Amino acid sequence: MTGEVPARIGLDIGATKMHGVAATADGEVLAEVRATTPTGGDDVVATAAGVVDELRSRLGAGLDGVVGVGVPGLVDVAHGAVKHAVNLGVDDWFPIADRLAERIGTRVVVDNDVNAAALGAAKVTGHDDLVYLSLGTGLAAASILDGRLRRGFRSAAGEIGHVPVDPQGRQCPCGQVGCLETAASGSAVAEAWPSPDVPPAQALFDAAGAGDPRAVEVRDRFAARVADAVRLVCLTVDPEYVVLGGGVSQVGERLRAAVVAALAEQASASPFLRSLDLAGRVLLLPRDVPVAALGAALLAAGPVR
Repeated sequence: MTGEVPARIGLDIGATKMHGVAATADGEVLAEVRATTPTGGDDVVATAAGVVDELRSRLGAGLDGVVGVGVPGLVDVAHGAVKHAVNLGVDDWFPIADRLAERIGTRVVVDNDVNAAALGAAKVTGHDDLVYLSLGTGLAAASILDGRLRRGFRSAAGEIGHVPVDPQGRQCPCGQVGCLETAASGSAVAEAWPSPDVPPAQALFDAAGAGDPRAVEVRDRFAARVADAVRLVCLTVDPEYVVLGGGVSQVGERLRAAVVAALAEQASASPFLRSLDLAGRVLLLPRDVPVAALGAALLAAGPVR
């Protein structure tokens, strides 16, 4: 690479791994770098700077000066700060944009990681009216509505995982009881179907596919709760599509099929729900597309409406 193709850098900083990409404005990924995410704000910044340096060394001069970062937690986009990123060891406001900019010598823009992934999903699918549903350690959503990213008044739009749905349910890390993410998330799958060798969601869907009756029961119960999340966002903002993403989505079409089946069952007794065709709105992204890191690179293009 000689710098002939202008590119932007995007970083997806997750709880356990960090993924950096250099991508064109059209969404073509030119280079990728992965690293293990440490704990503690300053250590996270140091690792992120290393990922940026490696991408620069691979692509030379053909890089845009701005770096986009997607990070879990509550993000103050205007000030480039994050808090409540517990898995990163960050509780109070941490000025991640300024700290990283000092290390790499260029401006940094920051947004919530699910917001960034929604931007990437919109680019990949070509749709500008969608909700990205992230099924990771927790459950969260981000909305691109009529081409506009909706962050919310306190940057908490899409935190549907913390909507209580079961008064008799489990305690949620947020302090409430029976939140949706206690039943519809990667951590919920891991608790219901622990697996030491492969990702729990993969182990669960493999066992269910092989006919294990208990696995079928656990899979269908999980799919029904994800269907609840799809119904929730559709009845709230009525997007054209709901895109399933996050770690659980790595099981692929089996996940989408299970959720679609649950939505069809839920609609069987409701003419109102059938009229909305919720099942027909559910999309799954290709597994090899780094939508969160790609979306972070798109953040670097300039202000998102």
